[in-house]
Amino acid sequence: MNTQAHPEDAPVGVFDSGLGGLSILRHIRAQLPHEHLIYVADTGFAPYGDKPEHVVAERSLAVARFLVERGVKAIVVACNTATISAVRLMRDTFPDLPIVGVEPGLKPAAAATRSGKVGVLATERTLAGAKFRQLRDQITAATHAQFLLQPCRGLVDRIELGDTEGTRELLQRYVTPLLDQGADTLVLGCTHYPLVRAAIEDVIASAGARGVTLVDTGDAVTRQLVRLLDAGRLLRSPSGDAPGTLEAWTSASATALSAAFNSLIGIDPPVHEATFGEA
Repeated sequence: MNTQAHPEDAPVGVFDSGLGGLSILRHIRAQLPHEHLIYVADTGFAPYGDKPEHVVAERSLAVARFLVERGVKAIVVACNTATISAVRLMRDTFPDLPIVGVEPGLKPAAAATRSGKVGVLATERTLAGAKFRQLRDQITAATHAQFLLQPCRGLVDRIELGDTEGTRELLQRYVTPLLDQGADTLVLGCTHYPLVRAAIEDVIASAGARGVTLVDTGDAVTRQLVRLLDAGRLLRSPSGDAPGTLEAWTSASATALSAAFNSLIGIDPPVHEATFGEA
């Protein structure tokens, strides 16, 4: 495609440390079916959540450069940890490129809660971040909502491995105490967690809790992407009934990522293996 003559035809890049970004990709494909997309799963370097912030920042920048080399017109950082660690560096490095990050949906959760207690399921890195704590304090001051923070150590690994039994065991351990404390709203503060929404709902049901609201940020991230593309006149015009294309890259097994696409969101795009900077 001639992206220089028609910049709106350039692809949008979406990346995550692994499979979590598929929950964001699902929203983007639903709302922007005519956009060309490139998905990067840095599974060979996952998880990001247990690595030092500067390491995650350097790695995220390497993935961003890989996407820029492929001519993307925007990047969605579909990973909470990478957003916290690297989104500012990425915007400084590529000042003319629209870059959308993700953050836990504390504001909509505060608006949704009836009990005033919101459980936040997230990685340790996300919950320890200054950006997250600043956001929490701002929303607490404005709404008086109480945020119950639950680090979910090991949960991303279980989801990445497709370990259904291990995932359910960890969810039982992490979700039940939040419900016991009166949380009626749960923030899925990692893009991996919406992929196991049904298992989370099963834990809630088994605890006898009713009317619990689950909040994820995929829809909000997509709306922000639409706003930025529209402002830059970069939205791709529909071409008949033909949808946009999708290709994927991974730093681990192409076969494993293909299987994940199929099982988690029901599609089968071409998947390639690549390295992104130094591991």
